[in-house]
Amino acid sequence: MEASMNKRTVAIVCGGDSSEHDVSMRSARGLYGFFDHDRYHIYIVEMIGNDWQVYLPEGAKAPIDRNDFSFIGPEGRVKFDYAYITIHGTPGENGVLQGYFDMLRIPYSTCNVLVEALTFDKFVLNNFLRSFGVNVPNSVLLRRGKPREFTDEQIVERLGLPCFVKPTADGSSFGVTKVKRLEDLSAALDAAFELCASVMVEEFVSGTEVTVGCYKTRDKNVVFPVTEVVTHNEFFDYNAKYNGEVEEITPARISLELTAALQADTSWLYDLLDCNGIIRVDYIVSRNDDGTDRINLIEINTTPGMTETSFIPQQVAAAGLEMRDVLTDIVENQLNP
Repeated sequence: MEASMNKRTVAIVCGGDSSEHDVSMRSARGLYGFFDHDRYHIYIVEMIGNDWQVYLPEGAKAPIDRNDFSFIGPEGRVKFDYAYITIHGTPGENGVLQGYFDMLRIPYSTCNVLVEALTFDKFVLNNFLRSFGVNVPNSVLLRRGKPREFTDEQIVERLGLPCFVKPTADGSSFGVTKVKRLEDLSAALDAAFELCASVMVEEFVSGTEVTVGCYKTRDKNVVFPVTEVVTHNEFFDYNAKYNGEVEEITPARISLELTAALQADTSWLYDLLDCNGIIRVDYIVSRNDDGTDRINLIEINTTPGMTETSFIPQQVAAAGLEMRDVLTDIVENQLNP
């Protein structure tokens, strides 16, 4: 069964092999509800290692043929016209899956291989953006099994306390520790190394945490309202993100001038990196010595969460838009060049 010209077939690609597999599945279910089913045939495709399965109606599954990313359904072979990638972690957020789709010439929703690989590695991204004048926290890099350039004492002397320990190439929900005491640093590093072969220790920046989403097409430049993130946890961890232990305020309780600056920075970063689809940029706004605002970039998310309560759907609603229309914009921008 070949996809008809008037109703294309879209795969929502989810799962993956990282600690955020279940989060990805939640995003896939959110996207499935957001998409325009009158316009597209929508299927959820779950990837776990080499086991790729498509969800069929009434709960059945069928294996994906990885030779051409197709499957056999009740009416014959189905080929996908488009892949909406919502994997948080490998292989969907680090460029691996993008390379596969490039070889098959199947358009997809995220940035290209280079940009995905760059934005997935927090340490590499921060140092790349620092060269363009972006304010990013100071950090040091450690690699599992390699001689350490810095002792625990030297790290604390360099970055201060508290500081954050993060896997450099994993999601931001697991393996992240806010370290307040020197004697706790070693255990935090061990926890991060369980998830990733390289770990970043980053200085703590105090201020207002905000996040901004953005997407662009050939004829649209859309930057969403700013969301303020208020959590009573030590930081915006898994429980804050997914178990409701956070207050998310859209639009943020900040000045119009700061809002405009954050939106302009997000739009500029989108163009600098030559992004595609929806991205979300996380910032912390601190204060300079003279009392002015200082915008510090924390992370760029190229496959942001897409549950009904995730930041992007909140920002889309606050902008007076519909998620269905936003997703259609993104898909049609590549299917109809």
